[in-house]
Amino acid sequence: MKIERLTAESRKNLLEDLLKRSPNQYGQYEERVQVILNRVKEEKDQALFAYTEQFDHAKITAETIKVTEEEIQEAYTQVDESLLEVVRKALKNIESYHAKQMQYSWFDSKPNGTMLGQKVTALQRVGVYVPGGKAVYPSSVLMNIMPAKVAGVEEIIMTTPPGPDGKVNPTTLVAAHEAGATAVYKVGGAQAIAALAYGTESIPKVDKIVGPGNIYVALAKKAVYGHVSIDSIAGPSEILVIADETANPRFVAADLLSQAEHDELASAILVTTSEDVANAVNKEIEGFLKVLSRSEIIKKSLENYGHILLAETLEEAIETANEIASEHLEIVTKDPYQVMMKIRNAGAIFLGEYSSEPLGDYFAGPNHILPTNGTAKFFSPLSVDDFLKKSSIIAYSKEALEAVHKDIETFAEAEQLTAHANSIKVRFPED
Repeated sequence: MKIERLTAESRKNLLEDLLKRSPNQYGQYEERVQVILNRVKEEKDQALFAYTEQFDHAKITAETIKVTEEEIQEAYTQVDESLLEVVRKALKNIESYHAKQMQYSWFDSKPNGTMLGQKVTALQRVGVYVPGGKAVYPSSVLMNIMPAKVAGVEEIIMTTPPGPDGKVNPTTLVAAHEAGATAVYKVGGAQAIAALAYGTESIPKVDKIVGPGNIYVALAKKAVYGHVSIDSIAGPSEILVIADETANPRFVAADLLSQAEHDELASAILVTTSEDVANAVNKEIEGFLKVLSRSEIIKKSLENYGHILLAETLEEAIETANEIASEHLEIVTKDPYQVMMKIRNAGAIFLGEYSSEPLGDYFAGPNHILPTNGTAKFFSPLSVDDFLKKSSIIAYSKEALEAVHKDIETFAEAEQLTAHANSIKVRFPED
């Protein structure tokens, strides 16, 4: 990886470079995605079957599109018992963490005859998209389904691409069953998003779609927003590490590569105050590349979006981290907690040399569906909140409204909304 001094110019160039990876920069795919969405909207199941055969090389019918109980049981026989045990441990951690996020309805009554409140209601039906393709992601299954379960969602509909044999990866299927999916359908890509957004003969329309996917999935989610709600438009994975002279270069190098292996667009950035650490991390990366199985992907990722930046001060490093607003932020400094207090923008923050990023991906409990491409400046990780909606509650007695009706009428008349004012006036004709 290239080592460069952190300057205002290098930071500006880096931010511009990273933004090129955003799904919003891939407009050339939007027309293709829209064609798929329109066809599924019109032809429903028949379009799903055709696209699944075209893209996934699997023949799916109305009888086979939904995963059966027999297929789930078969999947259990194909998953190693030790992995199943780890999945169950991770689920407990994820459930425990998200249970603390739960919100409840509240009501506030006053002696003057007013009652205000907020009614919290879970969404009725949500769609969870789980990608296939280059790798299998049972961890994403857990992270998407469990907060919906904690929120109290009644129906959790999962879609995922089948293999050429028309079956869902057994690990993905077992994870879905353990987490509590209501139903799993064998369809992927933009066509799955269309099915969830519009509904087909086999797949019911949902209220919200969550889960990451490739550029086609991301653009499809963007296009159907408004017909349904979505969590976010996910971009490629990214990690930023803030390190000082106390950091272990071998650990830092390993953590940077853990994200670079996702795909060629993944970003891995080290911002350090130590030139010795920068050089040592580079050396460790060279060693790891000789033994890691996805080294070709990692090399392309580092070549395109890998950076080692030398900062003059820790404050400068922190400022850079806040500007980049990385999906994953590791703080490997003498006092990581003090640094953490100055971080405004990050999807997930990992403190200290034994809190490596994969801990959050798989096991600790916080959600790994995180804001990318700088959106951590205004978005949060997937949470129970994403599966709840809130209704305002207002109740006034006659006496309570009488005390303020003139104020309301004045406001309405100032906006020239006389029917609004009249709605109040008719209740107090004597005034």
